[in-house]
Amino acid sequence: MSDNPIAPATPGASISPAQQALAADTQEELTPTGTIRTPVKGKYITFLLLAMLGAYVALVAPIGFSLSLRVQELAPSNVEVLGYIIGIGAIVTTITGPLIGMWSDRTRSRLGRRRQFALGGAVVGLIGLAVIATAGTVPIVLVGWVITSVGWVSTMNSLIQSQADRLPEAQYGKVAGMTGFVQMAAPVVGVGLAASFVGNNFLVFLVPGAVGLILTLCWFLFIPERDTRDAQFTDAMSVRHVLSNMVFNPRKYPDFAWNWLARLLFMMGVTFSTTFTTLFFASRLSDGGQVSDIGGVIVILSMVSLVVTGVGALAGGFLSDKLGRRKIFVLASGIVYTIGALVLAFGGSNFGILIAGSALTGLALGVFSSVDQALVLTVLPEKDTAAGRYLGINGYSTSIAQAVAPLMAAPLILIGVTGDEKNYGLLFIVAAVLTIVAGIIVQLKVRSVR
Repeated sequence: MSDNPIAPATPGASISPAQQALAADTQEELTPTGTIRTPVKGKYITFLLLAMLGAYVALVAPIGFSLSLRVQELAPSNVEVLGYIIGIGAIVTTITGPLIGMWSDRTRSRLGRRRQFALGGAVVGLIGLAVIATAGTVPIVLVGWVITSVGWVSTMNSLIQSQADRLPEAQYGKVAGMTGFVQMAAPVVGVGLAASFVGNNFLVFLVPGAVGLILTLCWFLFIPERDTRDAQFTDAMSVRHVLSNMVFNPRKYPDFAWNWLARLLFMMGVTFSTTFTTLFFASRLSDGGQVSDIGGVIVILSMVSLVVTGVGALAGGFLSDKLGRRKIFVLASGIVYTIGALVLAFGGSNFGILIAGSALTGLALGVFSSVDQALVLTVLPEKDTAAGRYLGINGYSTSIAQAVAPLMAAPLILIGVTGDEKNYGLLFIVAAVLTIVAGIIVQLKVRSVR
C-alpha cells in the first residue's frame, strides 16, 4: 500500500479532477514531467501573517502572562502547578496534531483542505479561554487550557500546512522569516493586551482570543482554496492505518528524523527557560515575588525581545535564502541561545544583565524559528500529498518539548532551595545545554541541506 493518499500524476497520463483540484490548491503547475510550484502572491502572505499573528497572540498571551496570574490567584503557594498545566496541554496536542493533520489531508470540501480547520480551531480556542477566565479551581483551569491548546494549535498547524501546500522552495526562508517575526511579535502584543486588563479575569483572556478569532476569520474569508469534493484516495482509512501514520520510518527519511530530534532538543531548552519566565523575573525584580508587581517590566522586556527576535527571524530567513544555507544558522542560534541562557542564570537581579540575557535568547530564537521552519519544509517527506501528516509528526518535536520540559521543570525548581524559594536559574542552565546540542546535531547529521 502506498504512503501517498493521492495517486501521483505520471508522464503521459490523464489528470483526474481530484488531482487538478489538489494541484490548484497547492499552487502547482502540472507538466508532463512533474510539477512546478509557482511563487505565492502578496495577498496570500499578508493574510497568512495576520492569521498567524492572531493565533499566536491568543495562545502565547496566557503562557506569557495571564496563566501565571491566574495560577498565582488560585494556588499562591503552589505556583509550580503552572508547569503541569502547560505540560498536560502539550501532551494532548501531541496526539491531536497529527490526527487533525491527516484529517485535513483527506478532506473533501468545497472550501478546500485547510481553511475550515483554521477557523474551527480558533472557535474552539476561544471557548477554552472562556473556561479559564471563569474557572474557580486549578483543575478547571487545566481543562480550559487543554481546550485552548487543541484549538489554537490546530489553527497554527493548518496555516503551516497551507505553506507546505503552496510555497516553492525559493520562498521558504523569506516567508518563514516573516512568520517567525510575527511569532515573536505575538507575545508582546498578547502580553500588552492582557496586561491592559489586569483586574478583569474575563477580558485578560478573551481580548487576545477575540483578536485571534477575527484575524483567522479574515484568512478564512479572503484566501480561497479549490473545491476538493472530487478528491480520490488510493488507500482506505482504518484504525490501524491511522495509528501507523502517526509515526514514520526514520531510516527512510533520515534528514527529517535528525532535524526532528534537534528541534525537540532546542524547543525543550526554550520551554525550560520560558515556562516560568514571568515568575523568574518576579523573583528577581520584585521584593514580594508577585507577578502583578512587574507587569510594566514584563512589557519592557517583551519589547526588547520583540526587536531582537524580529531582527533574528527576518535576517535569518532572508539570509538563508540568499546564501542557500540553513544549517550554519541553526548552529549559530544554538550557540547564542546558550550564552543568553547562562547570562540569565547567573545574572542575579541586575536589570541590565537580565535585559542582555533576554536579548541574546530572543535573537537566537528568532533565527532558529525562521531558518528551521524553512529547513523542515525542505526535508519534509511527501509534501505534495501528505503535508498534514508529516507536519503533524514534526509537531511532536514541539509538543513533546512543551509537555516534558514543564513537567520536569516543576520539580527542578525545588532543588537546592528552602521555604518558598524556587531555583529558576537551574532551568536556564539546562536550556543552555539542550540548545547547543541541537545546533550541533543539525550541523553534523542533516545531509541533504547546506
